[in-house]
Amino acid sequence: MKIAVLGTGGGGRAHAAKLAELGHQVYVGTRDPEATLARTEPDMMGNPPYRQFLADRPGITLLPFGEAAGAADEIVINGIDGHHALDALTGIADALTGKVLVDYAVPYLYDHATEHPWPTPWGVMPKLDPCDTDSLAEQIQRALPDVKVVKSFVTQEQATVVDPGAIGDGDHTMFLAGEDATAKHTVTTLLKAYGWSDILDLGPLVAARGMEMYAHMHSAIGLALGLGTHFGVKVVR
Repeated sequence: MKIAVLGTGGGGRAHAAKLAELGHQVYVGTRDPEATLARTEPDMMGNPPYRQFLADRPGITLLPFGEAAGAADEIVINGIDGHHALDALTGIADALTGKVLVDYAVPYLYDHATEHPWPTPWGVMPKLDPCDTDSLAEQIQRALPDVKVVKSFVTQEQATVVDPGAIGDGDHTMFLAGEDATAKHTVTTLLKAYGWSDILDLGPLVAARGMEMYAHMHSAIGLALGLGTHFGVKVVR
């Protein structure tokens, strides 16, 4: 299958590498491929230059966002930074029409002013916007009514999403939400290919609000366990 991954950060790299390993034809989208390939320094998260990533995986194709999405048969994975995702996706609406968009972006605002900051080792915890009464996934769905948006992957580090067995032998829970049952089945099939066995459908896309807000709890747990410690969450029922 031809699958597009939008974003060249650590999460996008994890999905692109795993999908290629599974035998899919992978198209990675970025805003400006030439600029992406011209970088010679690690990114803000310490990932090596993207051209090095591609050199180790010659089957992956780097394209502008719209061309990558247009090349996908059915599935497009959104790993664009949450603050820029809505604008970037609406700008390539035609290429996304009729496709399943798996959104794992968190709508974080960085460097915001707040009366009661949450200090972390990397600075102040970013702010979620939207929050409570809306979600990024719902905003995307309203802006792109002809796209089948499914919120998933967002409650884990993406390295764990593509390799759930790395934590607790895979015995933890992945969530998804969306309005289209067929699209959710498609994402469930992809998750099973990644190795997930406990997949919980939270229902309509409004549940994306809970998944996005969970990002703060995930950070709190990660800080308590120690930076760099990967973990899973299990719903016991």
